Amino acid sequence: MATLKQVKQARRAKRKSHIVKGDRVRVIRGNYREMEGTVLRVHPARGQVVVEGVNMRKRHQKPTQEEPEGGIISFEAPIDISNVMLVDPASDEPTRVRIKELKDGTKERIAVKTGNPIPRP
Repeated sequence: MATLKQVKQARRAKRKSHIVKGDRVRVIRGNYREMEGTVLRVHPARGQVVVEGVNMRKRHQKPTQEEPEGGIISFEAPIDISNVMLVDPASDEPTRVRIKELKDGTKERIAVKTGNPIPRP
């Protein structure tokens, strides 16, 4: 029998994301609401994204060979993918996304508000 944690992970793995690395997104929920940034990493199985300059955390690092100084290191922590929206480059507003299949079989992202295609980075 599957544990509750395994069931939740399986549900998250089924989530589809229209956000890819390099996209410009706006945070719509949480402490960093209304901030914009570029997506650095996407974790589709966990349903999370890492956005540049958002959800900054600090870690105390011991000195190592790579970092002989050590000290306090700042880094971006992941946030849930449901808390961000893709920004339409034409209007600079966050928008939902539809997928349109072209005649040659390729798929294109379409902004719901304007109907304009959103290019992949």
